[in-house]
Amino acid sequence: MSDYILISNQIKSFNKKINVSSDKSISIRSILLASQAVGISKISNLLESEDVLNTLKAIKKLGINYTKIGKTYNIEGFGLNGFNVKKNTTIDAGNSGTLARLILGLLVKSKFVIQLIGDKSLSKRDFSRVVNPLRLLGANIKSKKNLLPIQIYGTNFLRPITYQERIGSAQVKSCLILAALNTPGKTIINSKKSRDHTERMLKYLKYPIKIQRNKLYDKISVQGLSQFKSFKYKVPGDISSAAFFIVLTILSTKSKMIVKNVNINRSRIGIIRILNKMGAAIKLKNKKIYNGEKIADIYVRSKK
Repeated sequence: MSDYILISNQIKSFNKKINVSSDKSISIRSILLASQAVGISKISNLLESEDVLNTLKAIKKLGINYTKIGKTYNIEGFGLNGFNVKKNTTIDAGNSGTLARLILGLLVKSKFVIQLIGDKSLSKRDFSRVVNPLRLLGANIKSKKNLLPIQIYGTNFLRPITYQERIGSAQVKSCLILAALNTPGKTIINSKKSRDHTERMLKYLKYPIKIQRNKLYDKISVQGLSQFKSFKYKVPGDISSAAFFIVLTILSTKSKMIVKNVNINRSRIGIIRILNKMGAAIKLKNKKIYNGEKIADIYVRSKK
């Protein structure tokens, strides 16, 4: 007898308007950038997942205090390289590759050795893609076979580089952008196309970052040592979380759904383009640029 799943009941038709979970990648980046700003940043609608909470724990270990008032996190930054690092500090990134790789970029001037660890799964992942370029910048990094745990010891003699990022990894690109914030001169990253949340956020903060785009690569120029002020930021909804509800609506009978305030950057809406090519009825309405990100309401209806 072959394995199969029998669904005997159909979902009744519905007409719903919902909000979905906040974007994790943007949540992590907003915390890390708030830790480098001057003053108290206010971040609302932050995703309170394990990875994001580990990010908050990480900046607290580095001397950055935060409070939560209602649904808003107030994060007090002291500017670039404003961490108050203590001896024998260990940062646990848990399962988050985004946190682990990005925070290394902010530790390139650490005055003490900081150890970065993660869970069993993250400890099997290759970190050479960020370790190698950070060493070119001048950071001192120790690691066996480019795996966690990693020890990083900063330097006051960072040097700007021009780096070819050929993988198309937003984590690698963002790590180097964050490291470039603390590096004198202009760091240039020729990056294969990938998610661009970090660049968008720095543009929103009016940081001197320039992007020249062609079909395959983005040339990102970052002028280091430019302080930026604290900011207010509302994290948009995550297209990945919306995807389940979009597909559910498409497969239902006589149903409609509106998913409110979802991030629709071009690098994130592949699922919508593909489903519409397959005959789905998905429209993006109320489009706007908010905090540097493209936001819209997603309108979905079934065709049955």
